[in-house]
Amino acid sequence: MLRQRLIRGADRHGKALGPRARVLVCQLPLAVMMAGVVLAAPAAWPGLPDSTLCRFALALQAALLAACVLVPWHRFGPLAPLVVPALDLVAIGLLRDGTSAGLPDPGVLSVLPVVWISASRLSAAGSLSLSFSVPLLAALPWLFADGAAPLAARTAEAVLVPLMMLAVSLAMRFARARLRHERWRTESKEAELEVLLADSREREQLLNTILDTVDVGIVAVDAAGRRLLTNSWQTQLEASAATAHRSAESAAESPESAELPAEDQLLLTGQDRNTRLPLERRPIRRALAGESFADYLVCFGEGSASRVLSTGARPLKDDAGDFHGAVVVFNEVTGLVDALAAKDEVVSTVSHEFRTPLTSIIGNLDLVLADTEGLDSPVTRRVEVAQRNAERLLALVSDLLMSASAAVHVHPRRTDLAGLVEASLGSAQAQAQASRVCLAMDVPAPLWANVDPLRISQALDNLVSNAIKYSPDGGSVRISASTADGLVRLHVADTGMGMTAADAGRVFTRFFRSPAVRDGSIPGAGLGLSITKAIVERHGGSISCRTRPGHGSTFTLELPADGPPAAF
Repeated sequence: MLRQRLIRGADRHGKALGPRARVLVCQLPLAVMMAGVVLAAPAAWPGLPDSTLCRFALALQAALLAACVLVPWHRFGPLAPLVVPALDLVAIGLLRDGTSAGLPDPGVLSVLPVVWISASRLSAAGSLSLSFSVPLLAALPWLFADGAAPLAARTAEAVLVPLMMLAVSLAMRFARARLRHERWRTESKEAELEVLLADSREREQLLNTILDTVDVGIVAVDAAGRRLLTNSWQTQLEASAATAHRSAESAAESPESAELPAEDQLLLTGQDRNTRLPLERRPIRRALAGESFADYLVCFGEGSASRVLSTGARPLKDDAGDFHGAVVVFNEVTGLVDALAAKDEVVSTVSHEFRTPLTSIIGNLDLVLADTEGLDSPVTRRVEVAQRNAERLLALVSDLLMSASAAVHVHPRRTDLAGLVEASLGSAQAQAQASRVCLAMDVPAPLWANVDPLRISQALDNLVSNAIKYSPDGGSVRISASTADGLVRLHVADTGMGMTAADAGRVFTRFFRSPAVRDGSIPGAGLGLSITKAIVERHGGSISCRTRPGHGSTFTLELPADGPPAAF
């Protein structure tokens, strides 16, 4: 770009000169050389002024210099000024013929008018012809002047300068052609770059418009933590969460920081909306550390005015796989979190209010059944039915309370899982017999793991009960175990009705029941598997489901053999 500006500037300066000035500028170098010869002649070449041809040459040069100034060149065509360099060649030929001994051959001065002719708009044939023929014609008198020298030598010396000028003219023509080609290439590249730049600006404007339109915050940073991109939504979010203790001095020292606070200057809290989030756990810091995460909840601000954001990050890598930065996305979920909290609070309150009268009902029914002497058999059976349904309702209320609880508390200790599996199958034996389901286990004893026996028993009871319940036409339920890579895996497999892949993806969601289960009028609230998942994850493990419609299901629990990590 700088080169193009210089060329354009030179063109503008050239066009700013008038025709006379341009002709004069082209003639001045030769005029200066001639003036130098005249000034040096009395001392260096005393006989030079006495030469008639030299005086004619100098007079012709003076006349040409005056013509450059006096002739209105703008009234003639663009090729008219070429008369001056053509006559310059004649003057140089006269000067060459009239030079005295000791004066260097002035034929080399022909380079100056030849350059002028070659740089003009004259055709290639015309410039080459003038560059060769005029110096040759000017050298003919000198060719026949010295009869003592051999003809071959005189011919060679007479033709040498015209050939040199022809070579110079050819070089000039090639240089001009090359320059025109390079200039054309440069202009083409410049035009192409201008098109690409315009397209890039249009795309950048479109991208900025899209980023400023979406209702999510987007931040892109390089490997050094410098912001590459921040959309307007994120700017407003960070401005609202800027800490109040940011001093006016720091804002004055860094205007950019005043407009867009750095992450360590933001008031970020955890999900409790009270505990300050450590710097190393903040989303952008985690992204710069190379982490890739999703659905990481962070609260901007404090107290009731805080805003809950679900954040995610992905690293930016080059072709070699090196870390070059990250993109962090912020999506506000305040309304969703508040709605879930309100729902959990309602469920917890209602369940707690149900639990007290149910406990009283069950207690009184137990007292009635403890003394049945005055009751006949039909009354006793009705009381037992009421007791079973009350206990079932109490179990449902307990599940609701656990589902609404913010956290599942576990107390791990060294436990034999084989014993827990055997106890779970024993408790489900009556339900299995009523449904004509065969129970089996293939678990090595002892199978030690550091778990909470009460919670794991609850998880196994849920899985076994579901396996029996969803095998309404009989079948088998089998529990097996395996160990590898520091994990203990428990597999609960049944040969029941199975599920579709879509249902299997939602089976651990609270209150979810597949259409097949609802159509089959199979009782349940859809809480057992979500509670089981919470228990297993609280142990630092995971649970998965492998199923096919009509071919049963297999639920696999993966538990760390040495207990949950410290983070749990």
